[in-house]
Amino acid sequence: MKYRVILEPQTDGGYTAYVPALPGCISEGDDRSEALHNIREAIALYRESLAERNQAAPRIEEQEVTV
Repeated sequence: MKYRVILEPQTDGGYTAYVPALPGCISEGDDRSEALHNIREAIALYRESLAERNQAAPRIEEQEVTV
């Protein structure tokens, strides 16, 4: 399964990573590589938690908008 991941550089260093399609699925890392590794783990745990509760992933639609 593929998810869009947003990486935000932090002013004090490191990155925050989150998955718009999975509300509350957030992680961080000291660099981009670590943040991506950590968000992969967070996604796996998020999906595992949903499966344990017999819940489907939220249905979120993403669109690009030009302004």
